[in-house]
Amino acid sequence: MKKVILVTGTSSGIGLACATALQAKGHTVYGSARNLGSLQAVSFKPIQLDVTDDVSVKAAIDTIIKAEGKLDVLVNNAGNGVAGPGYTMPVDAAKKQFEVNFFGVVRMCSAVLPGMIADKKGLIVNISSLAGLFGLPYQSMYSASKYAVEGYSQSLRMELRNAGIKVVVINPGDFKTGFTSAREITPFTITNAPLEKEYNAAIAAIEKDESIGADPSSLAKQLCKIVGSANPAHRYLVGGVGQTIVPTLKSILPNGIFEKLMNDHYGIK
Repeated sequence: MKKVILVTGTSSGIGLACATALQAKGHTVYGSARNLGSLQAVSFKPIQLDVTDDVSVKAAIDTIIKAEGKLDVLVNNAGNGVAGPGYTMPVDAAKKQFEVNFFGVVRMCSAVLPGMIADKKGLIVNISSLAGLFGLPYQSMYSASKYAVEGYSQSLRMELRNAGIKVVVINPGDFKTGFTSAREITPFTITNAPLEKEYNAAIAAIEKDESIGADPSSLAKQLCKIVGSANPAHRYLVGGVGQTIVPTLKSILPNGIFEKLMNDHYGIK
């Protein structure tokens, strides 16, 4: 069955791949961006939407409902990245991280769910991260924002159990996208040579992992299967096996050993 779908954050990377793949499957797909100029020559329907702005969100949803009469699927993909020492993280930077990654998801869901509840059907797909299942050194606010998405999604799923609406979380590993260059990196502001060395090593490791990450098309294929499923799973881990196995390792290894393995990977010896 062909569906009306909104994917947020489709100017590049995972969002662009997902919206393009869903459109190719014959769905009516709206792909959003804060700046419509970034959506040139796309196969789906571009729509201006800023997930941090209530007025912008309402206008976009109203436009889609007026044109299509319904919205079957919301894919919350829009996100940003803030990296830096958790021990000196500016509160403004933390708020910026949460405003997009968490409150943006809440804002979008609150805008579309009343209509879905009235229709007694719908699908919410929240793009979280493997970092929402375990903390990452020097990405504390990113991990925290994705942890928040995890808790919100589980609560939402329980609340909507009898409303005919499915809530799915996708946890991607590293993908090769423009997310790396767009990440905000907060400066190291204290005098401590050993910690600064570890900070620089961790940032280098993060960027290296992403530079050799998977192609976003693999996640887009998984999303197409989810949208086409009558009974999708609650969670999908997507990425290289070396990364998607990490949540399992976290569940079976003692905390000290797990954290040492993670630190070793990020150059914190």
